[in-house]
Amino acid sequence: MSRSYRILVLTHEDKVPPDSMDGYTEKEMAEWKTDYDVVATLHNLGHTVQVRGVVSDLGVINRAIDQFKPHICFNLLEEFHGVALYDQHVVSYLELMRKPYTGCNPRGLTIAHDKALSKKILAYHRMPVPKFAVFPMGRKVRRPSRLDYPLLVKSLIEHASLGISTASIVYSDDKLAERVAYIHETLETDAIAEQYIDGREVYCGVIGNQRLQVLPIWELQFKNLPPGVPRIATERVKFDEAYQIKIGLDAGPADDLSPALALRIQQLSKRVYRTLGLTGYARLDWRMTEDEKIYLLEANPNPDIGYGQEFAESAEHAGIDYETLIQRVVNLGLRYRAHWRGA
Repeated sequence: MSRSYRILVLTHEDKVPPDSMDGYTEKEMAEWKTDYDVVATLHNLGHTVQVRGVVSDLGVINRAIDQFKPHICFNLLEEFHGVALYDQHVVSYLELMRKPYTGCNPRGLTIAHDKALSKKILAYHRMPVPKFAVFPMGRKVRRPSRLDYPLLVKSLIEHASLGISTASIVYSDDKLAERVAYIHETLETDAIAEQYIDGREVYCGVIGNQRLQVLPIWELQFKNLPPGVPRIATERVKFDEAYQIKIGLDAGPADDLSPALALRIQQLSKRVYRTLGLTGYARLDWRMTEDEKIYLLEANPNPDIGYGQEFAESAEHAGIDYETLIQRVVNLGLRYRAHWRGA
């Protein structure tokens, strides 16, 4: 039995879970299921848990730390003040408060959230990433000559496939300008257009601070996708349950990879994790072509850690049950050597 800790769970105000799932539909539970899974598991592990919903007031965190005096904060925040980038600043605040936390450090979050900056760093270190260009808000769209079609256009900073649809893949300058304008106007962020890699989408989970463990490679599978529809994780694919059933969406182990290819993806995932300065746990998203070339699409620190989600399922496949996974995340947060702890 591990030591019992006081754990403060930080999540969005709308995701504070109820005490029980009884009486809720699957659709109603979707908003807070991950939070419920984490909180219930922490209770089952014998920890004393309090949950605080956070929107735009750091004072909520400050008061909870002062009153509850937690040993660690379990960070489930994905935004602050409605801005996806600001979760990194909340983690910085926890460091300023000298309070241990789970998941990635603020520098790693900052670098990984910026899709262009992370790709520049990885390209410098000779790691395979798609060619790309950034189109800032308020500037005319001019495609660099080095960037050939087709291109995938998305937000520079948003995650969870926000703003991505089949229309995100463009084949002409007119469509590029049109889609960039859509990102600027709808999401109010800069846009990034990157070389579209046709192929399979595979994920590799990594967990650890200095010593890393890579998880079995997982694959997003489209079993009934109509011909001609690109195999990409659009916003509809991720959040429309009826559409998921229609296209036969599934995720599971990529068992047909050769041992050499699987090892290469896992080794590169560890290199990406270390190069971007990530800690805690992360999911690395790759595209693999028919001739087995691989390209990193995104690094996702603090991915969805709910029971039954890709990260937890991959860990289970590696022999790490859900309670062990959550406890390991807590232990890694307690062991992380932030600057104020003598790093």
